[in-house]
Amino acid sequence: MNYLPPINPEQETKKIVNFLKSVQKNTKTDKVVIGLSGGIDSTTVYHLLQKAYKKENILGVGLPYEKIESIALSLFEKGERVEFFSPWEVRSHALAGRARPQEKNLDTELLTKIRLGNIMARIRMIVLFDLAKKYHALVCGTENKSEKLLGYFTRFGDAASDIEPISRLYKTHVFQLAEYLKVSRNVIDAKPTAGLWEGQTDEGEFGFTYKEADQVLYLYYDKKMMLEKINKLGFANAEKVIRRSLNNQFKQVAPYHI
Repeated sequence: MNYLPPINPEQETKKIVNFLKSVQKNTKTDKVVIGLSGGIDSTTVYHLLQKAYKKENILGVGLPYEKIESIALSLFEKGERVEFFSPWEVRSHALAGRARPQEKNLDTELLTKIRLGNIMARIRMIVLFDLAKKYHALVCGTENKSEKLLGYFTRFGDAASDIEPISRLYKTHVFQLAEYLKVSRNVIDAKPTAGLWEGQTDEGEFGFTYKEADQVLYLYYDKKMMLEKINKLGFANAEKVIRRSLNNQFKQVAPYHI
């Protein structure tokens, strides 16, 4: 049984497009910059932007880690406004902190990867905001509700933006929206990844799937159901999902202030 209600993709599309148009009106800014990773979130948001902005006022930015992602390259080949930036050469700060051979263990290696990933995410947003300044545009984010609740984002990195069109949608809802918008099958079928190191996948890091996490998060946060009751519904990783979410709650409230 799926405890997360599906969305109505047509109605959701209209709601998001109207929101994007209202942002243009209220900010008096009709240009937008979006980072294109090749993943389902940025690709889906790009499709939505095309329904709300003039084609020439949307700048897609390919920000690869080890390679130019296929979605950005295909848009470039079709004549869309796309720029490429390869930021990995500025990773030296984090690389300098790698563990020495005699100190290596699983924890230090993972920590180094996470540090590198955070730096890469922040560098990407520096590039996007700089381009937004150059073109008098707003930066469009691609964070979904699952990532937000799980704390699966880098503060001042991928969470930094001027507009967030899909932040109220769980990841599985984004898949439904992508199907409706006819996003490429290759993008929909690909394993979700931040693309910040080789072989990295979201669900591999989590130890659970988005399908399971979204239902658990919905029951816990939207339906206010106690974890003990959620466990009785048969979710194998309910405690792991909620523990990760609660451990990352500081990201929702920081910076702390008087």
